[in-house]
Amino acid sequence: MEQEINEIKKSKAIIMKKTVFLFIAFAFFGMVKAQNTNFTFNHIALSVKNTDESATFYKDVLGLQEITNNTKINATRWFSLGEGKELHLISILKEPVTINKAVHFALTTDNFDAFVKTLEAKNIRYSDWPGTPNKISLRADGIKQIYFQDPDGYWIEVNSVGNK
Repeated sequence: MEQEINEIKKSKAIIMKKTVFLFIAFAFFGMVKAQNTNFTFNHIALSVKNTDESATFYKDVLGLQEITNNTKINATRWFSLGEGKELHLISILKEPVTINKAVHFALTTDNFDAFVKTLEAKNIRYSDWPGTPNKISLRADGIKQIYFQDPDGYWIEVNSVGNK
């Protein structure tokens, strides 16, 4: 019986990883066409332990604007990512989420260096892709990247694509 429960937990973790990957794929590819139906990326939802703590992080660190939560569910907070895209923070489900750096979402800024200084001023640890603390990755195409985690351990990439 215990083995079956462990298998179910593993299956849930795999499904969660695949779901997050699909959301990220939609974000990167903008619009997906399938069977004559046009899809556009709408939002990404993150399962968080404490919506208030996470909301404070996304407001104070990333400067995201909180928007109306149209579901009116108390344990959910919504933020604008611009251009009609949204971030939803949800603390309804209590199952643990397995997180690694390959499962992340990326934001771009045209003021990359100032953002890095903001992280440093707030004592938020960041790293390059391999994980070297306080180091900026420089891609072959000249794009700068850093990675850091929110209060629930979700990985966020911020890059300088906006400067190109």
